[in-house]
Amino acid sequence: MTATTTAISATRGSPPAHRDANVLRWLGALALSLLGDNVYFLALSWAAIQAGSPAQAGLVLAAGSVPRAVLMLGGGVVADRFGPRKVVIGGDLTRCVVILAVAGVLAVSTPGVWLLVVVGLVFGTVDALFLPAVGALPPRITGPDQLARVQGLRGLVTRAATIGGSPLAGLAMALGGPSLAFAVAGILFAVSLPLLIAVRIAPLPEPPPAPDDDGRAAGSGGTAWRDLTDGLRHIRRHRVLAPLVIVLATADLGFAGPLNIGVALLAGERGWGVTGLGWIVGGFGAGAVAASLLLAVRGRLPRAGLVQQGFLALGAVALGALAFAPSLPVAVGVGAAVGLAGGLCGALCAALLQTAADPAYLGRVTAVASLFSLGVAPLTYPLTGAAVAVWGTRPVFVASAAIVALGSAVGLCFRSLRRAELPR
Repeated sequence: MTATTTAISATRGSPPAHRDANVLRWLGALALSLLGDNVYFLALSWAAIQAGSPAQAGLVLAAGSVPRAVLMLGGGVVADRFGPRKVVIGGDLTRCVVILAVAGVLAVSTPGVWLLVVVGLVFGTVDALFLPAVGALPPRITGPDQLARVQGLRGLVTRAATIGGSPLAGLAMALGGPSLAFAVAGILFAVSLPLLIAVRIAPLPEPPPAPDDDGRAAGSGGTAWRDLTDGLRHIRRHRVLAPLVIVLATADLGFAGPLNIGVALLAGERGWGVTGLGWIVGGFGAGAVAASLLLAVRGRLPRAGLVQQGFLALGAVALGALAFAPSLPVAVGVGAAVGLAGGLCGALCAALLQTAADPAYLGRVTAVASLFSLGVAPLTYPLTGAAVAVWGTRPVFVASAAIVALGSAVGLCFRSLRRAELPR
């Protein structure tokens, strides 16, 4: 394979992300990979329901979360040691081979639940390596002045893959069952590989030496454990990263339960049913798309740190108000406000993380942020369900909104975060 690593300008002269062929190649590969992810997950869900009991199906779907939570921080170390591009290519290649092999097995036999559990574990392990690498790539393929626009474009791609994945998976399963759906997912992963290989990345600058607790320099040549502790130390000592990670973790804990299970319980409590739930979720999606479009078009919002905290506070108010919506149309509108505020807050947070972090630590910084959103926050799902069963939706949504508002208040207490700016 020919070398594709070239220096990407980090100055104001960087081409706009939506016109940069390098960024567009990465977005195309990401779209195919995310589309494959959605098809895979729906096919896995259907195969699990067919192969076992509801409890066993739940075990299959939960299997992937275990290695993701346990190995995510190690995935950040791997991304920084070997380069995010190599890790992303290896992740899609591994998923392609595994999923096509499973498609072949399902085409000729009916294996037990154990095979699906193994598949879930493999994909969860790959995700633990893949996700930090994906987060570390944008600053290596474009200039810092384009990071907010890249996050907006990434949000649009993610939403499009989510919308397109369900009907594609449904069509494949209707025509050939889970075997064909898995094959379609594998083909999508395979098609993403040439685009990923063609992506050019900037060379990684030498990281500044970080003294350890004994006063010795901790460089990139140490053990994996040393690399991990260096990354955590980099976050803890940074004037922007430390408060930003705290804000992100707090917001994730507040949003996760209500948006993933609370809304379904709210729709049932109000008698809006599945149709009402679909409309509210559609409102979330519309708001998130509007946020992504705003960033993709503008490319930058001034006073990003302060704006992020403001939209987080707005999201907290909208989240609490959702449980008090007097009718379904009002709930859909409030849901759109939650999606808009959450989408802008999340995209600005990602752009600030990627701008503030030293390039040598980007994988580890992304891993810490992803650990909270994908590993810790899902633990609130059963707690939210149990709390709604005891107290109803309104107290639970208000309490969750208070947690989100606490995150905004914490962010506003740090002058360094309030004054944080994205490059022009």
